[in-house]
Amino acid sequence: MEFFKSPNINWMGKAKYFAALSGLLLLIGLISWLHQGGLLYGIDFRGGTLVSLRFASTPPTSKLRAALAQQGLGDSTIQRNYDPSDPSSTNDVLIAMKETGGVSRRLDAGRAAILKALTALFPAPSGKQDFNAATPDGLAGFLTHQDPLQLGVSAAPRYQQLAQALLHYRDTDSGGIVKSIGDLGKAPGATPAVVASLEQGFYAGPYVIRDVQIVGPQVGSQLRRQAVLATLYALAGMLIYIAFRFEWVYGAAAVIAVFHDVLITLGFFCLFHYEISLTVIAALLTLVGYSMNDTIVIFDRVRENLRLMRRESFPEIVNRSINQTLSRTILTSSLTFLAVLVLFLLGGSVLRSFAFAMVVGVVVGTYSSFGIAAPIVVLWTRFRGEKTAGGAASGSGGRQPKHARAGERRLAAAGRR
Repeated sequence: MEFFKSPNINWMGKAKYFAALSGLLLLIGLISWLHQGGLLYGIDFRGGTLVSLRFASTPPTSKLRAALAQQGLGDSTIQRNYDPSDPSSTNDVLIAMKETGGVSRRLDAGRAAILKALTALFPAPSGKQDFNAATPDGLAGFLTHQDPLQLGVSAAPRYQQLAQALLHYRDTDSGGIVKSIGDLGKAPGATPAVVASLEQGFYAGPYVIRDVQIVGPQVGSQLRRQAVLATLYALAGMLIYIAFRFEWVYGAAAVIAVFHDVLITLGFFCLFHYEISLTVIAALLTLVGYSMNDTIVIFDRVRENLRLMRRESFPEIVNRSINQTLSRTILTSSLTFLAVLVLFLLGGSVLRSFAFAMVVGVVVGTYSSFGIAAPIVVLWTRFRGEKTAGGAASGSGGRQPKHARAGERRLAAAGRR
């Protein structure tokens, strides 16, 4: 499938515009990084405590912040956590506390302090339990003791089933939190007598704790170091492969382009305040492979054309190679972009950072293959003084200098491989 019939775009003539665009994007990323004070690391890397809450109504963010400050957690961050794929997450909130070291800031103590702040802000009515925090066994035991259905000695199995039905209504039909005990009358088997009994022993808490994550500082530091090493190892391995398959300048150009892609993607993470997590590292490594594959396709076509267009200038050969692979590049990049864009829009909060990295990476990775990697190789050939594919140097009368003839032999050998 071809989108263009014999395109004739002078890509290398626009190399300065590509360089200016890349410089602008890198500058924006650097300014965002400096303004933000560095990358925002997720709980995986920085260590700390992360508490996910769901409120029955609009979260009182300012009151939450004040309550945390009273517990000595004023440096904690509070952010809304709405997930477009989950309508019930409208009032979700994430509370994150960084690990700062010291006995008083240990992670278990931090979790306890966050829960204490929530308890102080939302005190429970005397003698009642929070239904939004009820467990199946606890609820079944309460109903069995109260026996609102007057079942007598055979009450336990029936109330076990009723407790499961009530909690299923809370977790599924009511989105994980009930606003009023009276709403439980909609659950199967919840008669007015059952609801009246529940109102005596339970109340509908204004929030529910959905998840608590704890990561130690040593684990976070180790993960951060391993993530950096994994990325560097991937780049080094690709450099060695391309240097062996083509020439070392091709490998260097491809690695510089991929490094450029990663830096721009991280700059966008700073600009839009996304956190760096383990899933983001997976996205960056995926981006490295995707961008490198696109670059190798162009370089492979350049190598083929070097044997066929020996009297053409090297920039013309590179232009021809990019134009010949243009339809393939647009097709694969467009389909990949649409897939990750849907993942970004509908994948939920867990995958949002991963999908954002892929959305930015696919665009930047595609552009860098012809806008960064190819111009670097052309710039190198000009630095060596070669004018044609055969390697004729300026002022040499058409004779090939030794380094040009050696380069041609290496390319020919690479083609045979």
